[in-house]
Amino acid sequence: MMTDTINADETRELIASNRVEGTAVYNFENERLGTISNFMVNKRSGQVEYAVLQFGGFLGIGSDYYPIPWDMLSYNVEQGGYVVDLDKSMLGDAPRYSDEEPAYDEDFDRRVYTHYGMPY
Repeated sequence: MMTDTINADETRELIASNRVEGTAVYNFENERLGTISNFMVNKRSGQVEYAVLQFGGFLGIGSDYYPIPWDMLSYNVEQGGYVVDLDKSMLGDAPRYSDEEPAYDEDFDRRVYTHYGMPY
């Protein structure tokens, strides 16, 4: 029987993937942008490339999913969520999908990074 789920699911520097999914994402104005639906891991390096932000809809129906470069996010202990330096309006024309995940090929990656003003 597990009595201490915090110790089982996270350490000082690491956190289990199931604890990241569903975590709130805020901007610097303390507006809640959505939650992390999942994250994309590079198969070769093992590094997280994107957090996929779920935004809009109701109970997951009608939601849009926005891949955001992982390096844009930082964890804020006080908020109990991730913080990203972006305005809600920036999501308006951001690369996203609703039903079918994109290919995450070089062209898509470049579009995502360019949109958020990050070097690819």
